[in-house]
Amino acid sequence: FLTVYFFSTMPASDILKQFAADGVTVGICVSGGLDSKTVALRLQQDGCKVRCYTADLGQPDEENIDDVITKMAPCGVETVVVDLKDEMAELAFECIACLAQYDGGYWQSTGLGRIVTARGLLAAMKKDGCSVLSHGATGRGNDQVRFERYVNVLDPTFRVYAPWRDQALLDEFPGRTQMLEFLHKHNITHQIVSQAAKRYSTDANICGLSNEAEDLESLETPMSIVNPVMGVWPQQAPDAVEEVEFRFEKGRCVAINGKTMTPLEVLDTANKIGGRNGVGISHALENRILGTKSRGVYEAPGMALLGHAIEYVYQAVLDRRATGLFKYLSKHISDQIYDGRYFDPSTRAAIGAVWDLAAPCIGTVKVGLYKGHVHFVSLTDVPHSIYFEEDASMEASSGLNPVSSQGFLEVSSVEAKAMAKSGLIDATPVWKKRRTA
Repeated sequence: FLTVYFFSTMPASDILKQFAADGVTVGICVSGGLDSKTVALRLQQDGCKVRCYTADLGQPDEENIDDVITKMAPCGVETVVVDLKDEMAELAFECIACLAQYDGGYWQSTGLGRIVTARGLLAAMKKDGCSVLSHGATGRGNDQVRFERYVNVLDPTFRVYAPWRDQALLDEFPGRTQMLEFLHKHNITHQIVSQAAKRYSTDANICGLSNEAEDLESLETPMSIVNPVMGVWPQQAPDAVEEVEFRFEKGRCVAINGKTMTPLEVLDTANKIGGRNGVGISHALENRILGTKSRGVYEAPGMALLGHAIEYVYQAVLDRRATGLFKYLSKHISDQIYDGRYFDPSTRAAIGAVWDLAAPCIGTVKVGLYKGHVHFVSLTDVPHSIYFEEDASMEASSGLNPVSSQGFLEVSSVEAKAMAKSGLIDATPVWKKRRTA
């Protein structure tokens, strides 16, 4: 074990002093970055017992997740890596089935990651005897709401500490310079990656990447400054169409190109296929939980590709009213995930309803991928499809008799004529009327 000695001229944090007095163990969510090292060291400085945790979510920007252990070791802490890749893939399947995209088509990779991280790391912390969870979210963003709400609903007795809302730490570390000086003072090195090539911050997991902040905060900066991690820009994709076949059972993809796969394997394969074809890069000015706007450039090649594919099955199986209900449920689930309310009763009920609607959604979908676009090729083996060529045909067929439509239209005309006679119909262009009113 490494013993770390501290000598600080800064006033101690009242919150941390209380933790030390209570003798509790604080579980810190860490990434191995500058903030993580600073917080881990600073908590020990005030006498807190700490233990660090990181989630393995299949982060595509991490060559080896165990490197976090090595990065945190000089701070005198033990770091536990919790493998949550399967849980991440399963939640991605749920999100895809619900088509739960947020503002601008964002597949919510970060929001999904917070669900899995909070649930998984909280369980690990409780098992190790921790009674406080410390997260590194700032006081301006969404993640503080998500982390704390999830901890609160999963275990209301478990305390949460947000170092970047603790005034003592904010005064001591107003920026990166002060953090680096603090670490160097205790003979701990930290190398900040040059920002010359990457002028934004990234949050990543196997579902996708969220790129935001720094240069991306200016609306005069094009989204193209982002260097895709999970794929390429559409113009860099191959000059040939790649066809891919997906098999869905009860709204879940069970095979790609005829090969049966687990959810994790499906997501990983879809990420590679979609990524190399420039699929799933989006831009949004999203509405944050706290009411502000945030700009992001997102990558989610696998989820975008699987979402396109399952939607073709839904179109064949769901009737008009089921489709309307699905869209309402999808919007509610999307908002709830974004707001950190995944475990709320209304979210669970809505997801359950989606799985009921998805139960008959069985079929094989073939799509073509070309420079960021996904187009329909074929849909086969759909036993519950309510699409019948003879009913839809514009040619003479054994399907719907066009003459039978006469009665329907006569009934419909009663209401139409009544509205006209009563003066309820205005045919003036709405915009023109508003300007002359």
